[in-house]
Amino acid sequence: MPTENELFSAVDALLEQVAQDDLPPPAERKRLREAAGLSQAQIATALNARREAVGNWETGRTEPRPPKRAAYARLLEGLAARFPAPTADAPATAPAPVVPESFTGPAPEPPPTLEPAAVLPSRPKAAASSTPRPAASSRRPGAKKAAAKKTTTAAAAAVDPRFENGPLAVIDCEDGQVSAYCVGGLVLDVPSKSIPALVDWTLTEARLGQARLHRNGRDADPILVLTASALERYGLPATLSEEERRAGRLAAGHKVVKQIERAGLQLTQRGLGPWARLYRDPEGSRRRCVQLCILPWNALDAREWDKKDDPQLPTMHPADLARYLGLYAARVMTPRGSTATTGLELMTALRPPTRAEKDPDTGEFKRAFNADALTQLYPVVECEVPDEHPVLKGKFARHHIRTPAEILMEEPYDWCRPLTDEECANPYLVAVDLNMSFAAAANGLTVGLNGPTHLTGNPKFDPALPGSWLVDLSHVDLSRVRLNGRTIDGNRLPSPFTPKGERPQGPAWYATPTVAYAVELGFAVAPIEAHVRTQTGRYLDSWYKRLRDAYVATMADMGVTTDLTGSEFLEAMGRRKQLDPTMALLETAIKATAKGAIGKLRQRSRGQVPYYEPYPALNRETWRPDIRAAVLANQRVGLHRKLMKTAAAADLYPVAIGTDAIVYPSPGPSPLDVLPLTPEGKPVPGGFRLGVSPGMVKHQGTQTVLWAEQMFEERGEVFNIANLIKTADQTSGEGE
Repeated sequence: MPTENELFSAVDALLEQVAQDDLPPPAERKRLREAAGLSQAQIATALNARREAVGNWETGRTEPRPPKRAAYARLLEGLAARFPAPTADAPATAPAPVVPESFTGPAPEPPPTLEPAAVLPSRPKAAASSTPRPAASSRRPGAKKAAAKKTTTAAAAAVDPRFENGPLAVIDCEDGQVSAYCVGGLVLDVPSKSIPALVDWTLTEARLGQARLHRNGRDADPILVLTASALERYGLPATLSEEERRAGRLAAGHKVVKQIERAGLQLTQRGLGPWARLYRDPEGSRRRCVQLCILPWNALDAREWDKKDDPQLPTMHPADLARYLGLYAARVMTPRGSTATTGLELMTALRPPTRAEKDPDTGEFKRAFNADALTQLYPVVECEVPDEHPVLKGKFARHHIRTPAEILMEEPYDWCRPLTDEECANPYLVAVDLNMSFAAAANGLTVGLNGPTHLTGNPKFDPALPGSWLVDLSHVDLSRVRLNGRTIDGNRLPSPFTPKGERPQGPAWYATPTVAYAVELGFAVAPIEAHVRTQTGRYLDSWYKRLRDAYVATMADMGVTTDLTGSEFLEAMGRRKQLDPTMALLETAIKATAKGAIGKLRQRSRGQVPYYEPYPALNRETWRPDIRAAVLANQRVGLHRKLMKTAAAADLYPVAIGTDAIVYPSPGPSPLDVLPLTPEGKPVPGGFRLGVSPGMVKHQGTQTVLWAEQMFEERGEVFNIANLIKTADQTSGEGE
């Protein structure tokens, strides 16, 4: 027969099992504790748990496990009996956010200034903001519940136990207490008193980082964003000197740099600058590296991460900043520097160059290259490189301007023409802007993955071979082209073959998409020579999809969804930035990531070395000017294709194009007044369509025809008015 103790143990086990679903919601757990005047430390001591564990139970980040769960349920049941929930007639005071006092180790007595937890501290500048500050353990006030639920669900599904506190933390100091603001409202106490100690705490206790985006890639290093108060706390200067700014790093003799050296930590060649990497030697396959993002040193450039005319980041609360950068990390990737650098890193994160492959003979793993990635440096082609490239040394006279037959000039449109008398009868000029145009042009584009093959002797054009072709397209006459049974006045359209929209004057270098478009229009092409790549792939597809999903999700959080009609879409776009300013910053950062990454494929020298000397960017496998040229060519000819479809459907012609902004004469001030529709009320197939998805258009702005004529008269020339019509959205017209 079982003993009495054994029976009691069996009953206790049943009670613990019942208690699994017997806990009140997280918010109620917190209310009960505060109503009883108990601290998290007191409950943690009673349950033999850590204070931060209790805080996580109250925010819903984690749930207690047996046997602590049954004891916690019993405690909450007793508190609920003594402190019942308030009735609807007497609502309870909003609970204060949880600020855990420690992350790991035994639970010391809490500092008297932090128990019980109060509202998040805010600096005087931040307090002046009209944006409500988020609670450390709650959803940001005013945020959409549906969007918060979707984000939380997606994050929970992808949680890695190694990085349970998110990819990054904002380090801030208030009243001598250093805190790490993480994603989801979690706030950790930071015991470290120096930069080396802060790095070691991050590597051993903080549980920060991001899991790899591809199984053959590597995990992202944790990022610590240092605010001005954190710099002061750790002995770093609030600003860099002029000499240090030019060098991009703190002077080697600074005391903090010496601290880092004495602690056995290493810095990369970039040194301790706005984006600094500190690391120790790996432990086996585990990297031990932390990246610092030093906010006061302009790590987050206002032109990419902020509003350049009204910067928000300097006064943003650390919790808001953690939310902003955490969402960027979740939807794009953990920032690696500028948005352009991050966009380029995203390409390799999604298409890693190497993988581990097991040797069947020895059983050991060795490095192998992936066929769908950029894996090594290849010889360059003279026509594809910028003027300062070392391969051009001694090729041309000083200050020589290379002709189209000497340089591949695939760039976006910068074109404008005078208005006709008939067009001047319209009162307005309406500008529409292509969403994420460069990213959309990269979608489905076949690019070269290996080195160039030089074809000579008038090779036959093959649209399946990406590369550069020397061909004469001056015979292509688009002045009277028929499309869909209608004759199009090509003189009122830019040429698809040059950025300025002018007709080619002779042989010139073109990327494959440009020559393929000439063939599509029905013209014969006869290349003189070519540099092509025989190993091809749709290298940018996964990169495009990642950025597309990030952009569409961010716009949806601001109420701009893919199912809106034309008028609903325009209304939602007009009010989106007022709904959530943080999401508006995220929209800007995502667009800058797409645009900057394409430009960085042909990064030019920034004056680091003399002309014709090798510069650092040339050492990257992703320095591929041919891929950049292919994307820009595809963007330009894709835009011209839409112009042709629109002209054929409605006899409608643009008067200016600036990168991806198109200006049309219009009888009314709205895009709905000018963009043509079919008799069924749908957008013209192949033309411009209002919508949020990449490749669709939004309203950039409206001006009057009288304004344009006055501008032309004042300047005495026809300049590109597309760059000035930005009344609808002062940031949307900057290009994607």
